[in-house]
Amino acid sequence: MNAMYLERQRKAQALLQQRELDALLVLGYENIRYLTGYSGNAAYLLLTPQENILITDYRYYQRALQETHGALVVERDREAESLGACLQRHFAKGVVGFESASVSVAVWQDIANTLTGWQCQACNGLIESLRTVKEHWEVASIRKAAAIADEALAETLKLVKAGVAERDLAIELDYRMKQLGSDGVSFDTILLFGARSSLPHGKPGDTRLQHGDMLLVDFGAVVNGYRSDMTRTYVLGEASAKQQHIFDAVFAAQQASFALLKAGTDCKTLNAASERVLAEFGYSEFAGKGLGHGVGLFLHETPFINRSTDYQLQAGNVITIEPGVYIPALGGVRLEDDVLITEQGFEFLTHAPKQFVLQGG
Repeated sequence: MNAMYLERQRKAQALLQQRELDALLVLGYENIRYLTGYSGNAAYLLLTPQENILITDYRYYQRALQETHGALVVERDREAESLGACLQRHFAKGVVGFESASVSVAVWQDIANTLTGWQCQACNGLIESLRTVKEHWEVASIRKAAAIADEALAETLKLVKAGVAERDLAIELDYRMKQLGSDGVSFDTILLFGARSSLPHGKPGDTRLQHGDMLLVDFGAVVNGYRSDMTRTYVLGEASAKQQHIFDAVFAAQQASFALLKAGTDCKTLNAASERVLAEFGYSEFAGKGLGHGVGLFLHETPFINRSTDYQLQAGNVITIEPGVYIPALGGVRLEDDVLITEQGFEFLTHAPKQFVLQGG
């Protein structure tokens, strides 16, 4: 395990040389975890040519000592020393990149006002570029998270019946994932009934399920910090002709995308295939924007599959494929799977069945 983190740090150092940076201040918690294994927060990682320094405080110091690989762990007394002074003490001067997207203006101003020898450059996406292609251990973690989600969904669907509330079913799903070994939830579970299923990222409420309602559930589990992300859509009882037509359109769009999945496929081409199918079904106006995204330590990470991302898939990418149609006052359908890109094609990481009709209790 230690060798894995040291290799990641070596690659990061090589990127610093390419960017002509003397050091990098890593502020994103996911990036800190990727580089060192430290899973807490209230931490700052300084990568330098001489050594790597992870700065935290008394609340996380012992935890950081236990989890951190390849970095000196420093306990900063927040009352006696500012963060800027602590950073200056460990790296006197040079050109330093910093992750501006992961720090507030107030915190950065407090840091920058103390620094005297640093030439600071905003530098985003550097570590994220290393995270795009997943290692075997990362894939195994996502695979396990996806398996937990699959099983938790299967158990939760047994509770679906007319009269159940969105909030109650979402709580059951979250509980079952944790009971099965998930570190937590990948994100706040989306579970919506009826016309509310047209909200792409709605919040579960007190709405109760009725026969003929659609049920959209988007959720994920977490293992070793790595997330799964899956969506299924159902109808309780018999589907109307319109509901079935929407489901068939989304299913066909997803299948058209799967047919193109392999290393070398461009994200724009993949997105266009889904858009084309939804247009043929007459749902362009109601289609979601973008087909999917990378998933890993962060829920939405590179590569993004949309009209503007110029990226050719690589073996080792873990991405979602999630076409959706959302019609206000009627309902929405989204189908989402996590897949691993291979040289010849892809491998499903999520396996929950996609039957549309549920009979319920």
